[in-house]
Amino acid sequence: MESFTRFKIWVLAFSLVFQRGYAYYREGSYPQKYVVGDTLSVKVNSITSIYTEMPFGYYSLPFCKPQDGVKDSAENFGELIMGDRIENSPYRFMMHTNESEVFLCQSGPLSADDLKILKKRIDEMYQVNLILDNLPAIRYTKREGLFLRWTGYPVGIKVQDAYYVFNHLKFTVLVHKFEEANVARVMGTGDAAEMIPTNGNGGLDNPGYMVVGFEAVPCSILHNAKSVKNLKMYDKYSSQIKCDPTTVAMSIKEKEPIVFTYEVSFEESDIKWPSRWDAYLKMEGSKVHWFSIMISLMVITFLLVIFLRTIRRDLTRYEELDKEVQAQMNEELSGWKLLVGDVFRAPTNASLLCVMIGNGVQILGMAVVTILFAALGFMSPASRGTLVTGMLLFYMILGIAAGYVAVRLWRTIGCGDHKGWVSVSWRTACFFPGIAFLILTTLNFLLWGSHSTGAIPFSLFVILILLWFCISVPLTLIGGYFGAKAPHIEYPVRTSHIPREIPAQKYPSWLLVLGAGTLPFGTLFIELFFIMSSIWMGRFYYLFGFLLIVMILLVVVCAEVSLVLTYMHLCVEDWKWWWKSFFASGSVAIYVFLYSINYLIFDLKSLSGPVSATLYLGYSLLMVLAIMLATGTVGFLSSFWFVHFLFSSVKLD
Repeated sequence: MESFTRFKIWVLAFSLVFQRGYAYYREGSYPQKYVVGDTLSVKVNSITSIYTEMPFGYYSLPFCKPQDGVKDSAENFGELIMGDRIENSPYRFMMHTNESEVFLCQSGPLSADDLKILKKRIDEMYQVNLILDNLPAIRYTKREGLFLRWTGYPVGIKVQDAYYVFNHLKFTVLVHKFEEANVARVMGTGDAAEMIPTNGNGGLDNPGYMVVGFEAVPCSILHNAKSVKNLKMYDKYSSQIKCDPTTVAMSIKEKEPIVFTYEVSFEESDIKWPSRWDAYLKMEGSKVHWFSIMISLMVITFLLVIFLRTIRRDLTRYEELDKEVQAQMNEELSGWKLLVGDVFRAPTNASLLCVMIGNGVQILGMAVVTILFAALGFMSPASRGTLVTGMLLFYMILGIAAGYVAVRLWRTIGCGDHKGWVSVSWRTACFFPGIAFLILTTLNFLLWGSHSTGAIPFSLFVILILLWFCISVPLTLIGGYFGAKAPHIEYPVRTSHIPREIPAQKYPSWLLVLGAGTLPFGTLFIELFFIMSSIWMGRFYYLFGFLLIVMILLVVVCAEVSLVLTYMHLCVEDWKWWWKSFFASGSVAIYVFLYSINYLIFDLKSLSGPVSATLYLGYSLLMVLAIMLATGTVGFLSSFWFVHFLFSSVKLD
């Protein structure tokens, strides 16, 4: 009875977690209650631009600094890798206390270098990113009758030949009254549950509030520099300030200072704390996602029906014939039966194939587990960097699977030979991480040269190398050890000593293999557009439920495409199916890379400078390599299982 009760509790807990992940994104933290008059501190993140894709520090521009100095907030691996640099700011609010004409600071006279870099950041459309209670500042604009929302606000604007800076901010903080629970706890189980009411009035005499919205309106105000000489930070400005975002007045000039001010107002909102991210994560184009999924399901059904009918027809016709008729009609019925002595002949560069399959298993497993956790709400955009951190963690742990699969496949190809498994394990542990390290190091030098916060700090580089060689490599070697101890897969037929000559083909087989990638790409490209927009256009991506469905469909399509291509090659007596089954589905990476080039030309056409283009192409190349290994692994493993099943299901003499 006790075990049954525990089972019910676990089921209830899982249901609550799943329901919570479906309804809204978990914040990764508990609601913060503020009493009237409590201090609210605004933090700043790196300034960003979709025109350069290179983040820079907030204080690289002549902005006001806090009185107690600039301090870094706690950051994780993901934040550092993504270029986030969260620091404290001089902006300070009092809960539910409206303030206006608040003087912040007056910068020193702009030097020639300050003026040059400020103009450059304005030309490159850099956005300032502020954070309050883990909520990014959001800005609403109206264009052609539509309301558009942006995170952050621009540094300034260029009008004709003059440059104007936004030196006054109008903040609106949306708050929701903290709702005390009427029940303190539940004691007992089943019918014996007792509810214990809370004592007192629940804090109604001194109600608390939660921050559920943070809006910012930037304005360019021409202040009188002489009138602020005696003002200190947070003093009231001498005259009234009218913030009109449609007009600009504060032009920047050399040897002239900039005066910064702000105002803040608090508004009570019906938005509840769990739904406060809805404004940032509002889903658009859901019909497009469902349409893409339906098309993919149709393709899967079409391929599956054709393939199963063809295979079933061939096997049925073959099994109904007696041996004499089989001998007479061998070539006419099934060309693949003639490959009995060659179908499992070891491929060229077998060790490289094993290494790539091992890496593909590792990447695919990392993607599936990460997306699953994100779909359940454990990796929300509110918890910055958790997605990248989770990917690194899962990738390292799955080194065991990579080593196991690579070594066991190596032993299967070598008919059980243990020799060389250590070398295969080492190459598996270093193949993809080594290529990724080379690409990231090259790009990091470019970011270092540009003084961008997107550059990975040297200390983090050292930590990543230590994680690679102290955790990932040993786990891969452990997986390889278990793969060497596990029994290899026995082939159902014997391989002849003399390889069979492959008949001349009407069309190059590799042409068909490379063209097969169009079907998996058709499943992927709609979601790929939203992912690319999230990465390069500064938008939030949270449609992990759709992404999980697309991932499953992509795996199925890759498996089916590879099976069909492998069977077609066997039917024309082409026994070199190993690498072709890998690239039949792995060739989707070619079309992803071509799509990346298309996205660069048409969607990121304003991307400025060779450094930005190099960064884009470098990261795209790394993504394409990962996709090729993951999808190619799906195709190969499904084809290997199919070929093994096919030649195990027929009577062979």
